[in-house]
Amino acid sequence: MEHLESNRRTGSPELARTGLNLQPGARRLRLPRVGIWVPMLIALVAVGAWELGVRTDAIDGLHFPAPLTIIRTIWRLGAHGALLDNIAVTVTRLGWGVLFGGGAGLLLGLLMGWSRAARIIIDPFVGAFHPLPKIAILPLVMVIFGVGDVSRVIVIAAGAFFPFLISTMSGVSQINPIHFAVARSYRAGRLKIFRRVVLPGAMPSILAGVRLGLNSALLLAIAVEMVSTGDGLGGMIWLSWTTLRTEEIYAVLVVTVGFGLAVNLVLAWATRILVPWKQELPT
Repeated sequence: MEHLESNRRTGSPELARTGLNLQPGARRLRLPRVGIWVPMLIALVAVGAWELGVRTDAIDGLHFPAPLTIIRTIWRLGAHGALLDNIAVTVTRLGWGVLFGGGAGLLLGLLMGWSRAARIIIDPFVGAFHPLPKIAILPLVMVIFGVGDVSRVIVIAAGAFFPFLISTMSGVSQINPIHFAVARSYRAGRLKIFRRVVLPGAMPSILAGVRLGLNSALLLAIAVEMVSTGDGLGGMIWLSWTTLRTEEIYAVLVVTVGFGLAVNLVLAWATRILVPWKQELPT
């Protein structure tokens, strides 16, 4: 007993050899924290090597324009107003698509997550249509709804619909049943259970679905514009490809990456606000 008590106070020799201390109040083993400056430094080195490679003809400047050339192209397109106009077109289509498709997916996901009967009825249709490439339905949608923006928004909405639905349904269905039991023991009504249990419990999954849905919708917005219209960011990429202006292709891609990064940063901020109890893993 004395040996066990000593091990409890000081830790076993095996633990001591590993350098771990499990005593209350002891400092945990921590991995070195990697700051944001590390990936930024790697990116700067890569961009600098790219620029140097083009200037020394080690890299083909036609297929891989120098970073400074891409920056000047972005500035030129922005100064002429063409870039901002096309960004506005793409963002408008994206917004309508996410509003309709994402909103419908969110509502249906809440219903399927909360109601087992609804999940049994609807889930086979979700499993059947989710793997279908959404861009493949564009010709059929255009036959039915015409060649205007309505068809493009419908395809974009289809891309946002399934990530919203599946993530929301998964978030609601994985809530511990004990939370519902506790709420009912306090005689909470269905509306209060929905506000106090379902929404907070499913919010992390809902926000993950929003992120996936926005990325999928943006991808489809670019693809739809490339194959069916001459405007928007996708139209700019297609026009630049047909005229072999590769620096403009890279410029539009950089702008698209920047837009996607900005959206993800906003969603990360929203996650910290809406889900303050979700803690990051210790590093």
